[in-house]
Amino acid sequence: MSPALRHVAARFGLALSCLLPAAALAQGAKPVPLKVGFVFVSPVGEAGWTYQHQLGRLEMEKALGSRVVARHVEGVAEGPESERVIRDLAQQGVQLIFTTSFGYMEPTLRVARDFPAVKFEHMGGWKTAPNVATYNARFYEGRYLAGLVAGRMSKTGTAGYVAGFPVPEVVQGINAFALGMRAANPKAQLRVVWLNNWFDPARERDAAVTLVHQGADVITHHSASTAAVQAAEEQGVMSIPYHSDMRSLAPKGQLTAVTHHWGRFYTGVAQSVLDGRWSASPAWGGLKDGMVQLAPFHPRVPPDVVALVRARGQAIASGVFHPFSGRIVDNEGRQRLAGGEMDEAAISAMDYYVEGVVGAFPKR
Repeated sequence: MSPALRHVAARFGLALSCLLPAAALAQGAKPVPLKVGFVFVSPVGEAGWTYQHQLGRLEMEKALGSRVVARHVEGVAEGPESERVIRDLAQQGVQLIFTTSFGYMEPTLRVARDFPAVKFEHMGGWKTAPNVATYNARFYEGRYLAGLVAGRMSKTGTAGYVAGFPVPEVVQGINAFALGMRAANPKAQLRVVWLNNWFDPARERDAAVTLVHQGADVITHHSASTAAVQAAEEQGVMSIPYHSDMRSLAPKGQLTAVTHHWGRFYTGVAQSVLDGRWSASPAWGGLKDGMVQLAPFHPRVPPDVVALVRARGQAIASGVFHPFSGRIVDNEGRQRLAGGEMDEAAISAMDYYVEGVVGAFPKR
């Protein structure tokens, strides 16, 4: 195993016990719990991006018990408001802070400079500091599988994608979904509507309806609420939700869902702080470690499609297959990969649509 993989495994693994200072053990002192804070970009709700992070927080609390005391602040807008909230948590003595949205990167770094003793974990960014680590998941692995399902299930050959901001994580998901669709149906098309917002239920719903009117009979999304999936259900089309299993909201239309699971990671990070072994290094998860999973398939998905998707998922998890591999061409005909596998740096720098995605890439 490479040093990088050993490091990731260590960050995800759980220690068997918390190591206490020798003096505290000798005196029989009760250990002081670690104060942990979470900053959420949208309301927790009952499903979605923030809901999954909240489930991860609760799993961490259950696993570590009295060794941690956690709190969260929800619905925090990116920008000045997020810096105020992060700074407030640090001033209140919170020792480990998870900032769970891409736009929190610079505010996290600014606060971290003023509180060098506090540990910060930022979701989705790339900048670090001595007390700031980043974490992310290869969501595109699940997106590719979702596209494979959509490509086999769509009758029109067109799927719709409701997207938040054109940041690398979202672009990767769009392209992976399109590649999965085209693997199942070489003529498939993916249409995208950009929101330039993470959480705006009314606009998410309108975007999904627009995509249905453009011929999409499968809707997916990268937005924080359940609105796009509920709109798809109302319109009588299929859906593949993101973040959470939303079967309760789309019992007829949900084919599966790309779900996120943060509990093991959050527990491992908190344990590493308790043990005094935390380090400001990036961590990545994916299908292999269960951070990204597919929800159960709807009975309408044929057994051969289920078998195909599960086999491809196992191939991705084992490293036999990579979603961004082989010859990859963008939707303007330019070759982006001649063969082999695309490395993480190239995936993270995507600023184009792959073949099959309709329309011009948005200018930022």
